[in-house]
Amino acid sequence: MWRTPAHYVHAGGAVVVVPARVAAWLVARAQLDGLRTEVRGADPEVDSVLIALTVSAMHWRTSATGSAHAPEPEVGRRSSWMNTTEASDHLHVTSRAVRLAIADGRLPADRVDGRWRISRENVEHYRAGRRAA
Repeated sequence: MWRTPAHYVHAGGAVVVVPARVAAWLVARAQLDGLRTEVRGADPEVDSVLIALTVSAMHWRTSATGSAHAPEPEVGRRSSWMNTTEASDHLHVTSRAVRLAIADGRLPADRVDGRWRISRENVEHYRAGRRAA
């Protein structure tokens, strides 16, 4: 469910609450794991917040995808990846809607051997984003 920015700001602006799904999105897209390693020890409060975001992201990722780690680019047995048909079934939309979301940049995907490969995590982020809109 989408909420206004004021919903996340508390204590007169001194505290911002970050939902686990948003933490997972930030960790993946803003490369917070690299930043956390790079600035480790510079500021204990920053260290603690970056660790808290990572823990929250792993919790969400585990509940959404069944794995605490972001998917590797290789396709495995019960793959961390979906094709457009699998994603469309999961999202309850058409395959064309999935391809349009990819083309518009709303759903990150990789093209491998002429086929789209979409991580389960990105499908869950997309699904949550659609529910919030």
